[in-house]
Amino acid sequence: MDIQRGCSLPSTEGPEEYFTGDVRIDPLFDSHDQARAVGANVTFEPGARTAWHTHPLGQTLIVTSGCGLVQSEGGSIEQVRSGDVVWFPPGEKHWHGATPEKAMRHIAIQEQQEGEVVEWMERVTDEQYQPD
Repeated sequence: MDIQRGCSLPSTEGPEEYFTGDVRIDPLFDSHDQARAVGANVTFEPGARTAWHTHPLGQTLIVTSGCGLVQSEGGSIEQVRSGDVVWFPPGEKHWHGATPEKAMRHIAIQEQQEGEVVEWMERVTDEQYQPD
């Protein structure tokens, strides 16, 4: 058994090359030995969002507070709220973040494949970010 204390891992800012706006990442857990899952609590201030990206083994988002937006390439922008769970299948190009007016926090869980959990792509433009 391994107990990781809640304050043992420091918060970091979402890097500007992968995020637009103010984003804080609070690591929750890393993979252990044979396990591949990693998790983080991610807070997006109003208007903040990820760049387009994919995950080799998919990603689960558990929205824990606020209102957010999610979109898969070619699909419509969907609004998500506290209590919603979003699954992006392996390789599905997508982005997620807060609405323009309200912050959003989610737990992000993804698995590593050969040490990689994400492939970052181009930024989401202001035009792409606007919900229909």
